[in-house]
Amino acid sequence: MWIRSTLAYRVSFVMTALGGLLVTGLDFVAILLMFSQVDALGGYSLPEIAFLYGLSAMSFGFADLAIGSAGRLGTRVRDGTLDTLLVRPAPVLAQVAADRFALRRVSRIVQGTAVFGYALVATDVAWSPQKVLLVPVMLVSGGAIFGAAFVAGAAFQFVAQDAAEVQAAFTYGGQTLLQYPPTVFGRELVRGVTFLFPLAFVNWVPASYVLGRPCPAGLPEWAAFAPPLVAAVCCAAAGLAWRVGLRSYRSTGS
Repeated sequence: MWIRSTLAYRVSFVMTALGGLLVTGLDFVAILLMFSQVDALGGYSLPEIAFLYGLSAMSFGFADLAIGSAGRLGTRVRDGTLDTLLVRPAPVLAQVAADRFALRRVSRIVQGTAVFGYALVATDVAWSPQKVLLVPVMLVSGGAIFGAAFVAGAAFQFVAQDAAEVQAAFTYGGQTLLQYPPTVFGRELVRGVTFLFPLAFVNWVPASYVLGRPCPAGLPEWAAFAPPLVAAVCCAAAGLAWRVGLRSYRSTGS
């Protein structure tokens, strides 16, 4: 329904999508401006950072397109309109994901794909079958990890009611963090996003194997192939948090 509504005004949709493409593209423009003054950032060249950037942007873009609407759950909890979702014969999480579905978010995926395409051409990588297969695995696993973050953030809003900004700190903020190499951040932060909130498995850890870099946080080389397992654990934990939060919902009482 929301897709049909969006495409009813095609010129408006195209203009909005192009605007989103321009806004998201400014992130990479900022990186280009940095490299106009330096040759490397944290020991990483521009193509290598473009590799990290593209993976992060595409993984987040897929998750944001699929479940990004969950950020508005706190408003429904606060005003009681979540009740209308509970009485419908469809899973609540699916309805939350489809609520005001924004097709314009595809612009982030397009922009990330363009940067990643540049990285594949410009990066000097000794490709092997394992590295080639690892690329789609990174995208799927990264999207699942970000999706789990969206769901966990939505579950937290059952308690906090309106914590969209807290959720954004871990989703949008995490995506921005992963655009840069781990070598520019402090050791404690890198360990935190590796062992506590494993966003590093979206691109830092598996990309280190592809780019021939040491794994962050002292992880062994085989950890580069762990993103599917990490994504499964994150999704299971987020699903449990969602069920607990949904069962605790008591409407507004009004």
